[in-house]
Amino acid sequence: MSDAIKHECGIAHIRLLKPLSYYQEKYGSAFYGVNKMYLMLEKQHNRGQDGAGFASIKLDTKPGQRFMSRVRSAKQQPIQDIFEQINSRINSAFEEHPEYKNDVQLQKENIPYIGEVLLGHVRYGTFGKNSIESVHPFIRQNNWMHRNLIVAGNFNMTNVKELFEGLVELGQHPKEMADTVTVMEKIGHFLDDAVLKLYKKLKKEGVSKKEASVIIAERLKVHKILKKAAKNWDGGYAMAGMIGHGDSFVLRDPSGIRPAFYYADDEVVVVASERAVIQTVFNTSFESVHEIDPGHALIIKKDGSFAQHQILEPRERKSCSFERIYFSRGSDMEIYQERKTLGKLVFPQILDSIDHDLKNTVFSYIPNTAETSFFGMVRAAQRYLNKKKEEMILQGGRNLTSEQVHEILDIRPRIEKVAIKDAKLRTFITQDSGRDDLVAHVYDITYGSVRKDDNLVIIDDSIVRGTTLKKSIIKILDRLGPKKIVVVSSAPQIRYPDCYGIDMAKLEDFIAFKAALELHKDHNSMNKVEEIYKKCLTQLDSKDVDVINYVKDFYAPFTADQISKKISELLTSEEINAEVEIVFQSIENLHKACPEHLGDWYFTGDYPTPGGNRVVNRAFVNFYEGKSERAY
Repeated sequence: MSDAIKHECGIAHIRLLKPLSYYQEKYGSAFYGVNKMYLMLEKQHNRGQDGAGFASIKLDTKPGQRFMSRVRSAKQQPIQDIFEQINSRINSAFEEHPEYKNDVQLQKENIPYIGEVLLGHVRYGTFGKNSIESVHPFIRQNNWMHRNLIVAGNFNMTNVKELFEGLVELGQHPKEMADTVTVMEKIGHFLDDAVLKLYKKLKKEGVSKKEASVIIAERLKVHKILKKAAKNWDGGYAMAGMIGHGDSFVLRDPSGIRPAFYYADDEVVVVASERAVIQTVFNTSFESVHEIDPGHALIIKKDGSFAQHQILEPRERKSCSFERIYFSRGSDMEIYQERKTLGKLVFPQILDSIDHDLKNTVFSYIPNTAETSFFGMVRAAQRYLNKKKEEMILQGGRNLTSEQVHEILDIRPRIEKVAIKDAKLRTFITQDSGRDDLVAHVYDITYGSVRKDDNLVIIDDSIVRGTTLKKSIIKILDRLGPKKIVVVSSAPQIRYPDCYGIDMAKLEDFIAFKAALELHKDHNSMNKVEEIYKKCLTQLDSKDVDVINYVKDFYAPFTADQISKKISELLTSEEINAEVEIVFQSIENLHKACPEHLGDWYFTGDYPTPGGNRVVNRAFVNFYEGKSERAY
């Protein structure tokens, strides 16, 4: 994606099913789980860059021994920072107490971070400042072991205000109105309630307070706690948590918006936001990694038993298609094929754009994440040319010479690496004039890769704001002297905010929205824009579950081609010599490429929850009233 937008958070959960001594003997280190956690977080680093955290719980510790540890970082390289801190503590302990090195029990009793239940998180902040207080995991502490709670997640809630007010009604005093805090406190409230009820019941049975603590941990029904806590949540989430005595869980939203996968063998139970991460780190097969079902929680009890429990009624599956297009690593087998298919399916539109002139067309891609869809596009071009070559050979028949046959067979798509990102450059100058000049040099071009008057086709993952295209990429490509520059988005036009995890919150940021607004001006239909604003106002405080997304009416008068044409105009500066055309994937082809992942609200406005419709209406009101603020 040439436009910089914030990614999504990533979760990693490891439950070791054997004693730590087992891993010491088999793998040479009782820190096996910590080492695996480092790999899982690094392999999900594409999902989060401004914060990382790690927490662990030791099982069956004695009173007075520390059983929970947490470390977080908001530094520039947060994952490296937290594990440097962990390694520093471990090495210091070994230096001061050499006897720890060969005694796993002493390591567990005296060194932090070693433990059987581990939770990691990489954060890409979509709400709140990039400060250590905003970095997961969050801890809710208590002297009763089973009332301690550690939470981390990949999520955004659309109804934070309502959740906050609900906590106040329960008599709590939350420290801030942030979705992470409200969610944790909601779970914590019902955890406290469940523990208290069990304690009262055991007290009536004549069980002592000391004995009750152990029994409560065994009888605690985590799925019942989650059912009560998540009852009114509206958003997309994969929520992970650990309870002080050793139970843990990962809960997925009922529409399956946010991804969560798990793997289990006789040594570990593992959960991550990406399947390929688990495959790589634990060297396991595609088939052995499973999805957590929408609306379900994978609950792992202290004794190591685990199962999925339905927490909320599953809704129509709307898993995020942006995961497939961009966010998740392309090393996943299904995602790799889907991205290739996206490139293949957009090829007929490219053919029309270049008047079927493949002989004088160069194909390339920007940025590197678009490489897989580029493969699909080029493969489609090859198939098209193979058909043409077959026709030429059949028409020529025996009259063709050997040379002519070789000439025909040698026809192939022209592929070049025309642009290379200069990773060393940083646009540190804030003034527009100086910054724009730096932005224009973020990519280096390969001079001589394009002939004068060639068509140049560049495929991108998606086009959000178009800022980098206009200020940098198109200007750079124009230096090569092509007749026409065709920028292809393997994703459809992004028209609506995402309120479930991606940082795309303001309508006026989207180039598709800007284009539609210009079309309204061209068609003298700004009165229609005012009507939409008034309709959106009526929805802001609606408690109705059937909230209507009135922003769809903003785009309704225009075809996708009209909006694409206007986008092309808006992204073409006066100094550009080449003709510029922007080509977008169709919604229909997106669904063909990703048939199991139909979450497409940022393209279509079809939000899977009522909160999504409230957010988009509020975003339109903010735009119309000139408020530069988030809609959730």
